[in-house]
Amino acid sequence: MKFKQLHHNNTPLLICNVWDANSAKIAQKSNFKALGTSSAAIAQMLGYEDGEQMSFDELLYIVKRILASTTLPLTVDIESGYSRDPLVTAGFIKTLSELGVVGINIEDSLVNKTRKLINIDAFADYLNAVTEQLAKDNVDIFINVRTDTFILGADNVLEQTIERIKRYETANIDGVFVPCITNESDITAVVNSTELAVNVMCMPELPNFEALKELKVNRISMGNFLFDNLAANLENKITDVLESKSFDPVFNN
Repeated sequence: MKFKQLHHNNTPLLICNVWDANSAKIAQKSNFKALGTSSAAIAQMLGYEDGEQMSFDELLYIVKRILASTTLPLTVDIESGYSRDPLVTAGFIKTLSELGVVGINIEDSLVNKTRKLINIDAFADYLNAVTEQLAKDNVDIFINVRTDTFILGADNVLEQTIERIKRYETANIDGVFVPCITNESDITAVVNSTELAVNVMCMPELPNFEALKELKVNRISMGNFLFDNLAANLENKITDVLESKSFDPVFNN
């Protein structure tokens, strides 16, 4: 699969995280090589909080519109799988694959008022059941497993992260995603701990792309930060219109 090969070039694969057809079109025009959905951005766009508050069918509609608007490979964030039943989750992934989606992100935490890590053994068993069903269904899709140890500030965070990666490796996955990791020595330790493609995410303290290349990172994501920045700018612009009592702010920077 060409998308898998993009994770093993000399330069990390920079994913543009999108939330609708227009953002996908802009990313393609800007010469990105691949797109990923941001579940948090899509949820906010639809008026939901992050954490599987929207239904899979709602996500599916947005995915279809994005696919109809771009020829770039698209990977989809399915949060924690939209079901605790691995066979249901495998069915969702199969549906996405049949539409032309080339990869998925799935995370090892759940939101129930607050976000919490899923028990490592329970999630590893769930993940194995998902990938076994996908193999039976001949579904070839890039499985990127997100561990939320750094997001949640887990105790002994680096050790826990590597432990979880080692457990998840047995599920025949393709990549691991460690959002909020920023320290170069931590990134090096994670990269050296696995043969899987390692994905990091946009953060204020994240090293620049050239440094991440030197650290042998395979993939860089933007998360929901582009969307959040645009939303903040929109709010500011609306405030400027109201305060100026004119539309001058709309047409002037």
